Amino acid sequence: MDAHSGRTVVVGIDGSESALRAVRWASAEAARRRIPLRVVMAFDWTQNHAIGEIQLGASYRDIMLNQARRNLADATAVAARAVEGIEVENQLVAGFPIAVLAAESEQAQLVVIGDRGLGGVSGLLLGSVAAGLGAHAKSPLVVVRGDDADPDPAAPVVVGVDGSPLSEAAVAYAYEAAAARGVPLVAVHTWSEVVGDLDVAPLLDWDALETEEREVLAERLAGWGEKYPDVPLQRIVTKDRPAHALVEQSRRAQLVVVGSRGRGGFKGLLLGSVSHAVLHRSHCPVAVVRSDTGNSGTGKDA
Repeated sequence: MDAHSGRTVVVGIDGSESALRAVRWASAEAARRRIPLRVVMAFDWTQNHAIGEIQLGASYRDIMLNQARRNLADATAVAARAVEGIEVENQLVAGFPIAVLAAESEQAQLVVIGDRGLGGVSGLLLGSVAAGLGAHAKSPLVVVRGDDADPDPAAPVVVGVDGSPLSEAAVAYAYEAAAARGVPLVAVHTWSEVVGDLDVAPLLDWDALETEEREVLAERLAGWGEKYPDVPLQRIVTKDRPAHALVEQSRRAQLVVVGSRGRGGFKGLLLGSVSHAVLHRSHCPVAVVRSDTGNSGTGKDA
């Protein structure tokens, strides 16, 4: 039995339809890992909470608290219906979403959120919550995007590889995810023809540079094929912007995996323009894997 077998998949909810899509995705993932699903809603309120000049007292707080409990119950029911026999637990936790879910991540294999929320007191806003969790979560983070009404179970998992050792965690997670789903893995590595000295550009051997980039990708993937011999691998090395390449691949994928640190085309992937572009434009769920969170892929032995 693996080291993560006693942990859970945590899904953060806020009462939005986006959160319920995340619940359904997380339910399937928990069943795949054979671990419980934990549905969590953050609720922050004080007796002196005010909107404008209007003081909102305990009675309004009670109304909001009861609504939060209903949202939690509804999400729990959605999870139970999504996958028969899944073990589901839930909790309403006092605090802000980022702090609450970051704390939950310490005992989780994975934290899942929707791509947009209600806003307000407990809304899971993609820009702030995803970035905050990416910086502080102790487990990988999945942002559920796309229309999951009829997902293609044969669609591949896509991983962005930047050529640095720090992308190792993302590659590990992606291989494990592809193996658990029984689908191919598509490894994407981009390179750019931008050079500092324009006078030197005509003298460069671009074919040789592309060959070097292919070797970089091969180096980063070395050994994984032996560990996961049943996972078909497609390598894509392209002269393109990394965000654009990953978003285009997401049209035909069921999951895109990116690392949170790196260099070159994927540098600053979590908090920079590339990560925001992928998180906001991907056509399927996106997994963000920090290099220091370890591999919490499926929870199964390799």
